[in-house]
Amino acid sequence: MIPIHTYAKGLLEEHEGEVVSEFPLTLTVNGRELATLVASPHSLNFLVAGFLRLQGFVSSLDDFEMFSVCQDFGAANVRIKGELPEKLKPVLTSGCGTGISFSLPASLPAATGAREYTPEQVFALMELLGREADRYRSHGGIHSAAVGDGERMLLYAEDLGRHNTLDRIAGEALFKGIDLAGLMLVTSGRVSTEMAAKAAQLGISLIASRTSPTDMAVKLCTDAGITLIGYLRGGRFQVYSHHQRLLLPRPKIAGVTGVILAGGRSTRMGRNKALLDFRGRPLIETVYRTMAELFAEVVVVTNTPGEYAFLPCPKIPDIFTEGGSMAGIHAGLSWSSTPRVFVAACDMPFLDGGVVRALAGLLGDEDVLVPETDGGLEPLHAFYAKGVLPALTEVLAADRNKIIDLLRGMGARVVPAEQVARLSPGFGSFRNINLPEEYDSLAP
Repeated sequence: MIPIHTYAKGLLEEHEGEVVSEFPLTLTVNGRELATLVASPHSLNFLVAGFLRLQGFVSSLDDFEMFSVCQDFGAANVRIKGELPEKLKPVLTSGCGTGISFSLPASLPAATGAREYTPEQVFALMELLGREADRYRSHGGIHSAAVGDGERMLLYAEDLGRHNTLDRIAGEALFKGIDLAGLMLVTSGRVSTEMAAKAAQLGISLIASRTSPTDMAVKLCTDAGITLIGYLRGGRFQVYSHHQRLLLPRPKIAGVTGVILAGGRSTRMGRNKALLDFRGRPLIETVYRTMAELFAEVVVVTNTPGEYAFLPCPKIPDIFTEGGSMAGIHAGLSWSSTPRVFVAACDMPFLDGGVVRALAGLLGDEDVLVPETDGGLEPLHAFYAKGVLPALTEVLAADRNKIIDLLRGMGARVVPAEQVARLSPGFGSFRNINLPEEYDSLAP
């Protein structure tokens, strides 16, 4: 039994559990160390005899002159009739694991500069792995793996063998000059000693799998400073080493609903900008993920809800269908069950949760809290209270839908640009994408 931490609904709970045992057995034949067999620890005599039979070295029990397996020392010593070939050419299989390692490391240095990741970042990378696998896979029986930096998936590989996927990633990173140190690795297969050792050699900070690791992989990751996660599925996972390096979610901002406006026509972009690809996912999904970490309740205001069916949140229409962004704010406020809403546009790829939290900390009894940047007021990165609903309804009914004029008329509290610049240097949190050239300028 080992200590395991289960993550679910924002909490880590410790308990004890078992993991699959993995046993390295050094095989010596006729005084010559032949290989290390990595296997389950039961019936090792059958394993050794079967291995030698299928390698063509023996065909019956009469071919064995001595047969000794010592589980305490992880050693098998065998003498057979005849001699081994002078040169052996190992063939590593393409299946779920090679089973043989000719260079299993005795120890590995602890990871340096290890990054920390949130559970949401781990879930997101595993989801991207699944999407990529579904996109390219034409049949089953293929393992897949990917590495990411918490913001995007950087490399993806698939192969018949789970070990081969990591070899492919290591090779592609070499060709492309990508430093894998500090990155996350997600894999569809079991994390064995060899997988963990290869990840440690690459400087990987976190490994996550949909299934359980082996006991030796747990020990290796513990020694190497790698956070090891298994059984990642359905919003839950188990942590087998270095659970303290997970960045657990901060408390949600109380009394506020997150409202994402996705009702624009994107005429300047020429296509729906909310669905533009940004770091492997639709742009609006990036905004949603940030909002979901901040608010217990998130809603998308849209008149085409089917386009956003992939987002796990309510979609509501405008009440005033020709009122632009002001109508979106009105709809969000009317629908929300909280006293306030925070409104953001669907095309803000760098929406910063830290900036939003800092602005929330400034809230008092005002009906509107709106930040200012070097470009002026930012009404689509602002807080609104239910108290503005009558004024919004009045101006929308009169077909007056210029939000800036309304803000000035109702005495909104403005956070000065100088103060906002300290929260968001360069005002990156407020950047939105309207033109094709602005989209093309985004970092890949």
